[in-house]
Parts: sequence; C-alpha cells; structure tokens
Amino acid sequence: MIKIDIPVPDITITERQQSLKENEPVIKPIHGFIDFHLIPRDKGGIFLFYNINDELLFVGKARKLRQRIKKHFEDTASPIKMYRDEVYKIDICLVEDPTERDIYETYIINKLQAKYNVDKVFFR
Repeated sequence: MIKIDIPVPDITITERQQSLKENEPVIKPIHGFIDFHLIPRDKGGIFLFYNINDELLFVGKARKLRQRIKKHFEDTASPIKMYRDEVYKIDICLVEDPTERDIYETYIINKLQAKYNVDKVFFR
C-alpha cells in the first residue's frame, strides 16, 4: 500500500480588510483577499480553498500559483465561479514536481472530499 501524507501548507491567506498604516498604498481586494502578494509568482504547487467553517471547497494545482489562484477569482470559466463568495481561506503547498502535484491533488480531492471538484473524483 502506498502511504501519502497531505503536505502542511507553506502559506495561508484569509479574507481580511486592510488596516492602513502611514504611507502604505491601498490594496484593492479581490473577493475580500488582499494578501495575494504572499503567494510566490514563480513557484508551483497545490492550493486548497476553504469556507469560513473550514470545509474544503476546491483543490487545484498550478505551475505558477499566484496567477492561477487569482484567475479562479477573475475568470468566467472557473469551476468555482458560482461559489467565489464562499471562499474564506486559501492554503498553499509549494510542490515543484508536476507528478507530485497531480498525485497530491487527486489524493486530497478524494480523501478530504472537496465539495466543488468535479474532475478526479472517485468518492461520489
């Protein structure tokens, strides 16, 4: 039997308001999130979207995390386009190997039963 451990998130961002400090630029929120700058621009990995009750909504993978995650909040073709307002927390795990990203994504979708994933689902 193969044992897979779900990686510990390297970065977690949550919906929040910006509390302006002196000489700080205003950050335009994207669906309540203002901390996209914490996500590496050039790293690959997996991301997990959670609601305020910590229920897993969606799992995805990307070669370039920041632009892929932002696309889910801006794109009209995103599988979560109808549920964007539900997303409260995003966990990001840096995984550079594409094969490992695929394995983790499929495993997490099925192990934690992600609510809005339709591809790679075996538990329904």
